[in-house]
Amino acid sequence: MLDKRVKPSFIVKFLDQYVIGQDDAKKILAVAVYSHYRKIAKTEQDGVEIAKSNVLLIGPSGSGKTLMCETLSRVLGVPFVTANATSLAQTRFVNDEIEAILQRLLEKAEGNVNRAQQGIVFIDEIDKLKAQPDQPRATSGESVQHALLKIMEGAPVKIGDGRFVDTTNMLFICGGAFVGIEDIMAKTHGYGYLSTTAADDAGVLERLNTRVKPTDLFQFGLIPEFTGRLPIIARFRELEKKMLVRILTEPKNSIYNQFREIFKNENVDLTVEEKVFGQIADIAIEYRTGARSLRGIFEELIMPILYAVPDDTTIRGVTITSMFSAPVYTREAKT
Repeated sequence: MLDKRVKPSFIVKFLDQYVIGQDDAKKILAVAVYSHYRKIAKTEQDGVEIAKSNVLLIGPSGSGKTLMCETLSRVLGVPFVTANATSLAQTRFVNDEIEAILQRLLEKAEGNVNRAQQGIVFIDEIDKLKAQPDQPRATSGESVQHALLKIMEGAPVKIGDGRFVDTTNMLFICGGAFVGIEDIMAKTHGYGYLSTTAADDAGVLERLNTRVKPTDLFQFGLIPEFTGRLPIIARFRELEKKMLVRILTEPKNSIYNQFREIFKNENVDLTVEEKVFGQIADIAIEYRTGARSLRGIFEELIMPILYAVPDDTTIRGVTITSMFSAPVYTREAKT
């Protein structure tokens, strides 16, 4: 049962502490999960079955889709697992892989079937399952789409230990980059309607023309039945430099804050000047991996410093002024 305090605004505020930007996607996802768990409560209370609404997240790699879902599961307090659609497409035993996903969800629920049945499954790279005209259906992404239909709609699935896990109340969130969807949308979108003011025209048009329609997903290569299981769609935007800088420094568990704590354990104060975060962001943009490469770049910068600090007990502070110059060490005065 969802805590009564957990309303969409509460969920967004929690997400804001860990996920930078993507404000529209946060609101869409917050309302979707709130509605989902309220529907479950209504069904349990009144016995009225209400169809669930799974979610599709569309956005470039490293834009925060997985992080947002992981953070969402923490605020909701429900079991959460991730799966990769590419792995599903590469196996000859799709049903076995699906069973393994549910087995992992049950493990996250500490063996509690009821908790697992109200968990969240995030399937990434779902766009890799698009139908290919020259590929036999039996070995194609289209066949995996068909295999996923049953569990996304809701069905009892027998897992390895002989128990059944019912997926009816599970929330499925799928994500993918959908490279090329913008080109499809540019050809298909165009709306005409009546409204009261020119301002209304501009606002509604912008919202409608940036919305991914089911027909866009059909043209991309998702089958209509699969698209129909994902009625809620949230767009994630590519992260610009200023957003990448904020990701490095602002979240509660930001990379910078994590390493400051590590240095504090050595009785050393770590200071990284603002210019350095901009340099790291520039390199991440060049790598074209969004926020995913930020940690690797930052750790590469910190590694030689953290190697030297534990062996020199006179060091009390380290200041990094540039990625391309030596750090400045502050040492304890000799007595």
